[in-house]
Amino acid sequence: MKQIANLLFEVRILKDIARSGYAFLGSGKESVAEHSFMTAFICFAMARIERDINSEKLVTMALVHDIAEARTGDFNYVEKKYSETDEAKAIFHLTQHIPFGDDIKILIEEFNSGETKEAKLVKDADQISFILELKKQSDIGAKGPEKWLPVILERLQTDTGKKIAQSILETSWDEWWMNDYSE
Repeated sequence: MKQIANLLFEVRILKDIARSGYAFLGSGKESVAEHSFMTAFICFAMARIERDINSEKLVTMALVHDIAEARTGDFNYVEKKYSETDEAKAIFHLTQHIPFGDDIKILIEEFNSGETKEAKLVKDADQISFILELKKQSDIGAKGPEKWLPVILERLQTDTGKKIAQSILETSWDEWWMNDYSE
């Protein structure tokens, strides 16, 4: 149990690691844990749309897709040009003493290969999480999102991901709050 406690503390650090790309966007902020939660929840919704997939794998893969960042940090696209991380080594060290460590490694390998339907959906959910943030920033008047939204939308691979993204773009970020408003 001690190794599991250590794993939980290590994963907990993701709450304190900021996603670095927001510095370039000029507005907004998010921790790796916040992003992972949102990605996992998007996958939960996708699993209700896409019935011919392994929904547990989908949500779990989303939950662990950025777990290596507890050891490597979050590198944005500019930083990746100049710095290298050894994600496989980080995952090995993170999981080596955990009874279910191989489960985590297999999910991350599948995500990184991007070949299965589940991996493609998680990759889309990863981008949709960012699209939600960009749309909110755009709706509140930030100027950076209009540069990034076309780039992120181009990354989407699945019909489900594209449909969800389109609906997000057509919906005000605070519409849910104002639905059925009454004093």
